Amino acid sequence: MQERQVTIGDKTYLLDKPFLVMATQNPIEQEGTYPLPEAQLDRFMLKTVISYPKKDEEQLIIRQNLLKSFPVPKKIIDVETILKARETVKEVYMDAKIEKYIVDIVFATRFPKEFGLDKISHFIGFGASPRASINLAKASKSYAFIKSRGFVIPEDVRAICYDVMRHRIGLTYEAEAENITTEDIITEILNKVEVP
Repeated sequence: MQERQVTIGDKTYLLDKPFLVMATQNPIEQEGTYPLPEAQLDRFMLKTVISYPKKDEEQLIIRQNLLKSFPVPKKIIDVETILKARETVKEVYMDAKIEKYIVDIVFATRFPKEFGLDKISHFIGFGASPRASINLAKASKSYAFIKSRGFVIPEDVRAICYDVMRHRIGLTYEAEAENITTEDIITEILNKVEVP
């Protein structure tokens, strides 16, 4: 995924920009759908949980799927604009205090006792990798950009933290037995780590 290229035999093909991989995972194991290993999961920037549609949304889904032909999608943005936006996001300012806040959040998943999180330390099998720090910083800058701000604030980090971190924390069997989720762990960490 992160190589942005495909090799078939002895020939390598570079993939066009912008490059994006999206994957879906059903909540219940079904034939052909199995959980990815942690190392592969870690390569996804975000894991977004999408719930069932509302009744009116599902009714619209039915209507659209019963049409004689599918509607033609309307282009709302071009590749050049997306690439320009990506470059603009890189220019969003992130203060060193926000960087430290991100590092503290990630380190709290690895060493919870150092952050006064003794009550959840036995629920964490392994903490988030350095990719978590990188992606939390990138996602926070992107979130600030979407909110029309040229700088990152702690609320940006908190807003995107669950999507960036939920697939990067390994739970122990004890956590699973007590129905503790990674979202519960993230909530505890966000409530304990000092906000700049």
